[in-house]
Amino acid sequence: MTIVQSTQAYTPRTLDTLRIADDNLRAALEGRRHLLFDGGMGTMLQAAGLKAGALPELLCLTNPDAITRVHAAYVAGGSEVVTTNTFGANALKLHGEATVEEVFNAAVACARAAGARYVAGDIGPLGTLLRPLGTMGFDEAYDYFAQEARAAQAAGCDLIIIETMTDLAEIKAAVLAAKENCDLPIFATMTFEADGRTFLGTSPDIAAITLDALGADVVGINCSLGPAELRPFARTMLAVTAKPVMVQANAGLPHVEDGCTVFDIDPQSYAAAVANMVEDGVGIIGGCCGTNPDYIRLLADIIADRAPQQRPAPASFTVTGAQRLVELPQDSHRVAVIGERINPTGKKRLQAALREGNLDYVVGQGISQQEQGADVLDVNVGLPGIDEPRMIARAVEALQGATLLPLQIDSTNADAIEAGVRAYAGKPIINSVNGKQEVLDAVLPIAAHYGCNVIGLTLDEDGIPATASERVAIARRIIDEAARYGISRERILIDCLVMTASTNQAQVTEILRAVTLCRQELGVHCTLGVSNVSFGLPARELLNATFLAAAFGAGLDAPIMNPGSQRYMDAVYSYRVLNAEDLGSAQFIECYAGWNDPYKVPVNVASTPTVPSSTAPATSPNTAPSPASATSAQGNGELHHLVLSGRKADVPALVRDLLAEHDAMDVIDRMLIPALDEVGDKFDRGEFFLPQLMASAEAARAGFDTIRDLMPAGNVADKGKIALATVKGDIHDIGKNIVKMLLENYGYRVYDLGRDVDPQVVLDAVRQHDIPLVGLSALMTTTVTNMEETIALLRREAPGVRVFVGGAVLTPEYARQIGADFYAKDAAESARIAERVFAK
Repeated sequence: MTIVQSTQAYTPRTLDTLRIADDNLRAALEGRRHLLFDGGMGTMLQAAGLKAGALPELLCLTNPDAITRVHAAYVAGGSEVVTTNTFGANALKLHGEATVEEVFNAAVACARAAGARYVAGDIGPLGTLLRPLGTMGFDEAYDYFAQEARAAQAAGCDLIIIETMTDLAEIKAAVLAAKENCDLPIFATMTFEADGRTFLGTSPDIAAITLDALGADVVGINCSLGPAELRPFARTMLAVTAKPVMVQANAGLPHVEDGCTVFDIDPQSYAAAVANMVEDGVGIIGGCCGTNPDYIRLLADIIADRAPQQRPAPASFTVTGAQRLVELPQDSHRVAVIGERINPTGKKRLQAALREGNLDYVVGQGISQQEQGADVLDVNVGLPGIDEPRMIARAVEALQGATLLPLQIDSTNADAIEAGVRAYAGKPIINSVNGKQEVLDAVLPIAAHYGCNVIGLTLDEDGIPATASERVAIARRIIDEAARYGISRERILIDCLVMTASTNQAQVTEILRAVTLCRQELGVHCTLGVSNVSFGLPARELLNATFLAAAFGAGLDAPIMNPGSQRYMDAVYSYRVLNAEDLGSAQFIECYAGWNDPYKVPVNVASTPTVPSSTAPATSPNTAPSPASATSAQGNGELHHLVLSGRKADVPALVRDLLAEHDAMDVIDRMLIPALDEVGDKFDRGEFFLPQLMASAEAARAGFDTIRDLMPAGNVADKGKIALATVKGDIHDIGKNIVKMLLENYGYRVYDLGRDVDPQVVLDAVRQHDIPLVGLSALMTTTVTNMEETIALLRREAPGVRVFVGGAVLTPEYARQIGADFYAKDAAESARIAERVFAK
């Protein structure tokens, strides 16, 4: 990967650097004009009686007139932008039946023949999970998307539309691929479930913030729900980005009539709901599944002779992971704890783990800090003799699969910084730059290109200055230099550099004064490495906690510290109450109710004051007891916690110990399964997201595998046989694969029949293996009829078989209409269905 090393070689990506078709499109990109897209393609093809099969994109080559007629109907209805029929036209899905370039050339020709004013090159998801949840690497996904982006531009598209994404890492790969391989405007949309999260747990604000910083020119939402249901998600996006926001909703929920998929919102109701979003400030509109030219015609009337509502740029420091947002508002003071423990300096166990490539230890450190109350994790893997870029990329990937927290990429190596932030699913912090021009030239282009925040250290070629005013001068220079790269002060944390009080006692007040001046004069948020102040002195935690409280008063926002220190966290939780950040003191009360105060002096006892041995409260907010705190007699609880927190590396040893005292099925039924059940409950409540669900499943798998390895054959019974398949015509198998993994970890024997599975193949498997339960998956509206055919065949030929179904286009009502016994809204529900079926 290439790192820009000088400001002369770096050109910030702005609208002026893009190939924009005309002034009207430019006005839409600047938020001064509305833009109208088209509506659904798949349901239009189905209504025309075309059976697209697994690859509807190939119709651009085999039946271009049909595709052109759909586009022309939308143009006649008022669509300014026609979206090419290339949603799945990547090399992974085409399987060599045509090249990506051939499909894009044909698709653009169809759109141009229809008279489209603007042609949007459509790029959809790859249909497979990226690591760590799946097997595909970020760079491999990038290569698929890059080929599409190049093909779209070469074929004559006016813009790129990346849509229906659920994985923040995947859409980042697609946006980067478009950004680095063409100069067309990029529109990027994600699809959200009814709970306001994507399939992988990303919220609308996280999506908008991340994609905005990364360089998407338009951000938004498409598919999944109707316009009324998407309106609050759009409003969330409007509040966190000044970029144009687009929405292409479904025409409500689908159901089957006369063998066709139809939707329940009529054009008039759809248009009325979209009008509300336009009033909110949504600038770019259109339709998705179930919409047709009748819907678009009404939308054209809504935006005629009006301009979008103008919005100010948000003024907050924001850092995101795929599932967690941390915000420091510009107009108020809040505190975010940056956990410092993933740093090998002075930590022999971490050094040894990194040299061995043992990322389980790194993940364990991340999980512990999350449990202890950290808001962000600093990640530093710099050691002599290791490949730091490769190691930091692996560490970032592993941490994002096991924790919710955003990450701070900490290195002095520009190659390592880029390796860490490139595949990161979110908007990270880079730690750090300083006032040295060489460092600014190397790191700021990386921060700008990948949409990162950055920490600025107040030192330069002359070292660390002695006075607060000199520190502020360096901070101002960093801010000004960052602005040249399009990095606003809202994306900067200034570190005024803590000096040890043992040798620089007078410096402590200068540091605190510098923090106050940076907040007041420069309008930036500040961070400090707290523990440096006590180096060389006794009772370090006491001194550090006192300094931390003083720094909060000076304006410190983001202390870099060890959240495992209860003294530090006492100061954090207490300050959040005094700062009116902990509303109603709810977090403080949860943490300290019933606390046995170690400083309380007993009545009528005259004694010399002593230093308390511990100030730990009974519990900490959002903190579960760590395995280390469990006694050896509580192995059950410890195993439960290991599964709950996804610590798979620690499970086998504990299971081996438990098997010395417990029967294998006792460990499974009373320890592993209840832990998985609680994970499923947390998933349902929105406390866990898919990465945490899968990390816990992997931890449980480690337990099951250990039991199977140690027990004689036949001593661990299979709980039942289940067949899974993605139905004929559908090649999307992400959901099926997740269900498979979870069911296997519950002890079921799963027969994975693959994707694009003919109904007869499902029936044959049921007969051959005597399978009582079948799970069917479909993502595309055009393939649900094949699901119905599969169920009908099973009903006729294997009437005792029970069937559960799932997929983005399905609802409980829809599932009943096509004859399914159960509807599984997610993988956790699939496990509950299996439990009910096999309990009978």
